[in-house]
Amino acid sequence: MIVVWIAVVVVGMAVALVASRKAVDHASSLAFGLKVPPFLIGLTLLAIGTDLPEIANSIIASVSDHGDLNVGDSVGSTITQVTLVLGLLPFFVRGGVTVGRSRVLLPSLIIAGQLAVIALLLQDGQFARADGAILLGLWVGGSLLLWRKAPSHSKPAISVPSRRKSYHAGAALGALVIVGVGATLAVIGFIELAEAFGVPEFIIAFFGQAVGTSLPELMVAVTAIRRGERDLAIGDVFGASLLDSSLSIGIGPLIAPTAITADLAVASALAGAVTLLIIAALMSRFERHTVWTGLVLLALYAAFFPLLLTIQG
Repeated sequence: MIVVWIAVVVVGMAVALVASRKAVDHASSLAFGLKVPPFLIGLTLLAIGTDLPEIANSIIASVSDHGDLNVGDSVGSTITQVTLVLGLLPFFVRGGVTVGRSRVLLPSLIIAGQLAVIALLLQDGQFARADGAILLGLWVGGSLLLWRKAPSHSKPAISVPSRRKSYHAGAALGALVIVGVGATLAVIGFIELAEAFGVPEFIIAFFGQAVGTSLPELMVAVTAIRRGERDLAIGDVFGASLLDSSLSIGIGPLIAPTAITADLAVASALAGAVTLLIIAALMSRFERHTVWTGLVLLALYAAFFPLLLTIQG
C-alpha cells in the first residue's frame, strides 16, 4: 500500500508541474494584454489558483471537524511559502533575483499583521464564524491596499502578443485548477504515508500537508523565474501567503466553526509574524535575493521544527 501512495505523490507532482508551465504562459499573456503589472497578476490570479488546495482543505477540514488540519495547513503554508519556497528561488537562477523593496516590504508587513490577528482570535481554542469573517475582511482590505501601493511600472519580461483576454484568463485559471488537482493528489499520498508513523494532526498539516499544498507555488514560481518573469513569481509567493493567512484559513470556519489546539495555533502564528518581520528587514536591506539570503530563509523554516515539536511534546 505504501508503494501506491508513493506513486500518487509522484503522479500528482508531475501533473502540477506541467500545468504550472501553462499557467505562467497564459498569465504572462494576460498581463501583457491587459497592461496590468505582472506582480499584481501573480498577487491575485496566480495566487488564488495555486491556493486552491489550501482553500479546499480549509472547507473539508472544518466541515469534518478537524480544525487543526485547517490551521496547521494554512499557517504552515504561509510560512513554507515565504521561507522554503522563496528561499529556494535563488538556487534556480544564476546570480540571484532582484526582488525590490517595494515588492516585499508592504506584503510582508500585512501578512505579519494577519498572523498576529490569527493568534489573537484563536487563543480561546475555538475557530468561530465571526473569526472567519474577520479574516476574510483582512484579505479584501490587504489586497486592495496592495493593488493601490504595488509597483505599477513593471512590465512582463517576455513580451507576448496579446490575444483575446477572456481566452488567456480562462486558460490560466483552467491550468491552475489542474495544478490544484495534481497537488491535492500529492497531498493525499503524503498524508497517508505520514499517518503511518503516527504523527499528530497539527504537525502533519504544518510540515507535511503545507509542503504538499505549497507545491503549486513552488512550481509556478520556479517556472516563472526561469522564464524571466520575476514579478509573477514574487507576486504569486506573497499573494498566496496573503491568502493563506486570511481567506484560506477563514473560509472553512465561516461555513463550519471548529475547535483547534490553541497553544500550537498561537505559537505558530506568532512565530510566523516574527518571521515575516525578519524577511521584511532582510529584503529591504539586500534587495537582491541570492543564495546567501536564501539560506537565511531556509534556516528560518528549519527553526519551526524544534519550536513546534517542543510545544507538542
